[in-house]
Amino acid sequence: MNLPNKITVSRIFLIPVFLVVMLVPFSWGEIYILGAEMPVAHFVGALIFIIASTTDWIDGYYARKYNLVTNLGKFLDPLADKLLVSAALIVLVDLEMAPSWIVIVIISREFAVTGLRLVLAGEGEVVAANMLGKIKTWTQIVAISALLLHNIIFELISIPFADIALWIALFFTIWSGWEYFWLNRKVFSHSK
Repeated sequence: MNLPNKITVSRIFLIPVFLVVMLVPFSWGEIYILGAEMPVAHFVGALIFIIASTTDWIDGYYARKYNLVTNLGKFLDPLADKLLVSAALIVLVDLEMAPSWIVIVIISREFAVTGLRLVLAGEGEVVAANMLGKIKTWTQIVAISALLLHNIIFELISIPFADIALWIALFFTIWSGWEYFWLNRKVFSHSK
């Protein structure tokens, strides 16, 4: 397994750590940032999420720079993104910090696209994420990070940035999902 794939796998291994920090009911107290208060566990969980999300850029950079792009990486990288984003969104619903219907739409799109990828892989075609898919992922990461951080920076100026970012993520999630199915519609016409 090459370095970019190891970095991708490390992103997957950070998911249970994130879940434990966010969901196990022990109190680390409160932290004050810019005059606003939030649980330390949420701050630490947000940092873990942000670090794990950043590895998405790092593994891609090394894979392209050193010509280490593999079919395994093309499969694992978007899977790791989907697992991380889905776990974080479910945590946000559990903490009543994100509307469940938006999370359902986002996760449903992720399952649908993963299913399509599996069908395409069965036909010998491995499809890497396109630019719209990458924009979708980063809008989701920004929205989730802002929600995990309780919109703390923008709360001071009364801008619901986290909520707006979640709506933008929803838009790009639907758009990229539609495009993914449209560009690969041939698989449905050739299916037996």
